[in-house]
Amino acid sequence: MCQGPLHEFLRRLPKCEHHVHIEGCLTPRLIFELAKRNNISLPDPKDNPAYASPEALDERYNHFTNLDDFLGFYFIGMSVLHNTSDFEDLAWEYFQHAHADGVHHAEVFFDPQAHVNRGVSYNAVVAGLTAACQRAERLFGMTTKLILCFVKHLPVEDAKKLYSQAQASGHFTSGMVHGIGCSSTEVGPPKDMFREIYASAKSKGIPLTAHAGEEGDSTYIRAALEIGAQRIDHGIKITQDPELMKKVAREGIMLTVCPLSNVRLCCFEKVEQVPIRAFLDAGIRFSINSDDPAYFKAFILQNYCAVQEAFDLTVDEWRTISENSVKGSWVNDARKSELLRLIDEHVKKYEY
Repeated sequence: MCQGPLHEFLRRLPKCEHHVHIEGCLTPRLIFELAKRNNISLPDPKDNPAYASPEALDERYNHFTNLDDFLGFYFIGMSVLHNTSDFEDLAWEYFQHAHADGVHHAEVFFDPQAHVNRGVSYNAVVAGLTAACQRAERLFGMTTKLILCFVKHLPVEDAKKLYSQAQASGHFTSGMVHGIGCSSTEVGPPKDMFREIYASAKSKGIPLTAHAGEEGDSTYIRAALEIGAQRIDHGIKITQDPELMKKVAREGIMLTVCPLSNVRLCCFEKVEQVPIRAFLDAGIRFSINSDDPAYFKAFILQNYCAVQEAFDLTVDEWRTISENSVKGSWVNDARKSELLRLIDEHVKKYEY
């Protein structure tokens, strides 16, 4: 955590988070606690020593070799989630961290396919997450959105089935679920595998985002935009394509960047290589996010601090990042105006 002159400024800076997977907020402690509560057997430590204890699992998280290595642990971890109360407890832990880090608005991914396919009710998942969202709004004044995230390592027909179920539930029309995204293994599955779902969702006015350009090259970003994504999650490989950078800057498409995740998953060796400066210089709108904070041991403030340590940004540059994150949020104009006012009031205290 940075301890330079801007640390307190960053801590108190009103933040929006757009790229956090709620299942990625499962700490080793909570994994073992919920496994015991729900009588779930974790992998035998004889076969996988990481599951000998919460401490051993936490230590293993220091050594991810790539995205798929991480995902193996990610999907084992979420197997302990079974009941509405489990999802509420998980999300409430995240919201407490986020509030302490200065988050005023959070747009949270969840992966219902991974739960429904092991017999968990889709409605139970949404009910638990919604309860935590309402609690965060009531106690912290935080606005929240849930984004249903399809996973690329499962067949597209599986995603279509879940999409139909989500529509039938009325969650999109009621606002309980606000948008759609897609994540998981990037290189391998077809780049446009969710084309039909995205076209349907777009026709219904459902906001769309997509993970692209994390491990895959810039063509994955182009493909995501072509099928209708209005926002790009990660997007760090966009620097391979100068024309695409100009297009994204010109159209105000936001990238949801996760600096410490990029380092932990070996996309870069150090935060200094994340293209923060390139994005600022090109006028690309981006936000800074935590991704899977329990696995990468870094919630949003630690990502802000890591960026500051790497790039020594000015107060005005942080104003730009913060204001652009508000402008790229999926909230109404009144809430955007309120968040922009809070940022302005905060920044003025540090201008001299």
